[in-house]
Amino acid sequence: MSGLPFSSGFAGFAVRRLAGAAVTLLAITAIIYAVFYVAPGDVAQITCGPRCSPAQVHQVAEQLKLGDPLYLRYWRFLQGVLAGQDYSTGTSVQHCDAPCLGLSYQSDQQVTQLIRAKLPVTFSLVLGAMVLWLILGVGTGVLSAWRRGRLSERLLTGITLAGTATPVFVIGLVLMIVVCGQLRLLPFPQYVPFTEDPEQWAWNLLLPWLAFALIEAAKYARLTRASMLETLAEDHVRTFRAYGVGEKAIIGRHALRGALAPVIALSANDFGSAIGGAVLTETMFGLPGLGRELVHAVNVVDLPVVVGMVLVTGFFVIVANAVADVLFAVADRRVVLA
Repeated sequence: MSGLPFSSGFAGFAVRRLAGAAVTLLAITAIIYAVFYVAPGDVAQITCGPRCSPAQVHQVAEQLKLGDPLYLRYWRFLQGVLAGQDYSTGTSVQHCDAPCLGLSYQSDQQVTQLIRAKLPVTFSLVLGAMVLWLILGVGTGVLSAWRRGRLSERLLTGITLAGTATPVFVIGLVLMIVVCGQLRLLPFPQYVPFTEDPEQWAWNLLLPWLAFALIEAAKYARLTRASMLETLAEDHVRTFRAYGVGEKAIIGRHALRGALAPVIALSANDFGSAIGGAVLTETMFGLPGLGRELVHAVNVVDLPVVVGMVLVTGFFVIVANAVADVLFAVADRRVVLA
């Protein structure tokens, strides 16, 4: 029976967090719509792109119904995301299934289809790099805290500082020159879908994973070290030492668990941000992901694609943080009771 209150309390906590995430998503759609579609200037011309003829701009203005009140335009935009909508291409009507993020007037493709085609590449990059940066970062941080004041701790601290200060394109370029060019240990990265060949998928992504992870791992190493040192200075840890509990047991069973809370929160935020923020890594290694598509959309002024990418990035950030809150509540019951 002791687990029942926690179970019901945890369910309520999870529902509240998910409801909060839904409200935040709604607010983000309103903000993004206001920023991109209510900005000063000719919205139809910006949406259609600089190469559109006056007739095409007029057609886009009619599709967006720019003469209607703002709340009606936003409602149609939101309705398209939730239920889909129809688009006129001039010669035919094209239906866009939910979630419909608009139509690219540069490529005449649905934004949702463009994102779905690029999302597996970015997901492959971010998930693999996240596993590496957590292993490297948390492991280095724990070792630094354990060996505090010794030469090994100073060396690890120096390495993490160097990693934080080095841009990803520098690390990526050095890795390609040394690993691919000189040593020829790995092929130059070329994305292979996981469904076609899982081994080649991992083999070709190993170098981008490593380059992306080394930058993030430095941040996690410093965070884990600081959290570990703070936990090791608490009274209950001193009590364990007074009772003769070994240092390894204290580090592994007690200090590490307490230090993982900020790591969980940060990793969730970084995962969501990396979905739309892996531009440099994807560009450096020629990976056809969301980041490269976003850069292309900005260069050609493809506003619907930019809006869709921003919405997708915001969605992943919010969902990842909501999941992190739930996982944190599983690890620490005091969060549920708070």
